[in-house]
Amino acid sequence: MRRTPFHEFHKEAGARLIDFGGWEMPVQYAGILEEHAACRERVGLFDVSHMGEVWFRGPQAMDAVSHLVTNDVKKLAFGQAMYTAMCNERGGIVDDLIVYNVAPEEVLICVNAANRAKDYSWMISHNPLGVDIVNESDFWAQLAIQGRHAEALLQTLTAVPLDQIKNYWFALGTVAGIEGCIIARTGYTGEDGFEIFLPAGAADILWPAVHAAGKPFGLANIGLGARDTLRLEMKYCLYGNDINDDTTPLEGGLAWVTKLEKGDFIGRGPVLAQKAAGVPKRLVGLVVEGRIARPHSPILQNGVVVGEVTSGTRSPSLGLNLAIGYVPAGSAAVGTAFEIDIRGTMAPAKVAKTPFYTRPY
Repeated sequence: MRRTPFHEFHKEAGARLIDFGGWEMPVQYAGILEEHAACRERVGLFDVSHMGEVWFRGPQAMDAVSHLVTNDVKKLAFGQAMYTAMCNERGGIVDDLIVYNVAPEEVLICVNAANRAKDYSWMISHNPLGVDIVNESDFWAQLAIQGRHAEALLQTLTAVPLDQIKNYWFALGTVAGIEGCIIARTGYTGEDGFEIFLPAGAADILWPAVHAAGKPFGLANIGLGARDTLRLEMKYCLYGNDINDDTTPLEGGLAWVTKLEKGDFIGRGPVLAQKAAGVPKRLVGLVVEGRIARPHSPILQNGVVVGEVTSGTRSPSLGLNLAIGYVPAGSAAVGTAFEIDIRGTMAPAKVAKTPFYTRPY
């Protein structure tokens, strides 16, 4: 298994390590419920160094990115980031990404960990403009600091005025004496917070610095278990579970990052055709009574299987059993009733408004 530059810190912190897509990652430290609450109520620290970093460089770098992704990235100002999808020729989602407009002729794309090699191969083989595309994933580490105290904590470690960085914007600067960092106001939790890209060789500096600065704020290490409950409360997609190569952005709830009017991009034709013909299924949020639904649990309507669950959990914040799953588009309205077959037991469920959770600050 591969290890991130922070691996030894996880072991020292007593983390339970698991195989996560070929990476040895911490699933929990103190416990999922405690870690979830720490992020929602105070501030949490996440190692997200398994994510990948691919750079596009050259005069046509942004044109090349625009050809690959669904969102209108040409509208990005320098210092701005954008969430988007990247589709195949059938309109299926190759990955969901964040694009960062770093400088003239320089664009960074953050890709999902399990898709590092796949995405890079796809980008290289769909590069008609011949721009320089470099996979620098092994040269970067990433930490996410998430929670209501994230800004106050991080501000003690950098001279960059963090209150000037808006959501989905970023700045280049020095953190804990480490030069060449990218400080982005982004995250996967629904809380305020930042994701810091740093040179991998400086990982042993940043982790202890963040922990020292975080003591007054009640900083907690957060593993993959709480990361999943946090993202699910927001109905944030997990690639490979909720979206994949066979689901379109319209089906997966990503129409808002799919700008069909922006001009051509890979997969635009099939997505346009699906929009015109009618989207057959949609990814919805569900509140489930009595039991916790798990991926692949069948979703039934009037005794007939009409879809399946893609993610499910018990929400620590809300005290409800939540699920995400695909249902027929005509039955996707909030309040629509279903049953979910959970290991042979039928559990009532209803489509709910999402995100399930709204932060109170």
